[in-house]
Amino acid sequence: MVVAAKKTSQVITHMAIAFAIAYALTGSVMFSGLAIIIEPVINVLLLPFHEKAWEAIRARARSERERYTRRAAEKVSQTALHMVVGFTVIYCATGSLASGGIAAILEPVCNVLLLPIHDRFWDRLELRVAAQHSAA
Repeated sequence: MVVAAKKTSQVITHMAIAFAIAYALTGSVMFSGLAIIIEPVINVLLLPFHEKAWEAIRARARSERERYTRRAAEKVSQTALHMVVGFTVIYCATGSLASGGIAAILEPVCNVLLLPIHDRFWDRLELRVAAQHSAA
């Protein structure tokens, strides 16, 4: 039960960050609401193609080190894909390259900074719940 609540909370936190950034850049509650739906949907549609391409690239690795390097490159590429989608959504809404660029940088940075705090909170909660169940 705690795991499902944690995952739901992660999605809500991610959407809240995206909403705050979109609202700060556009001043529109309506667009910000649409952006937090549009951006993840586009990412979800594109990600399987990205993963399939990188699966083929990883399969050609000949050593453990090469596999590790390709996995790291995949994560950088995935971040870049996410940034391009964020840029495109905000650019289409505002017509501003600057606003698109700000969104493309801010959203991943905010997620990298805030989601570990979120996860730490939920990890501690999971430990407390597990301790209560083992004590009972």
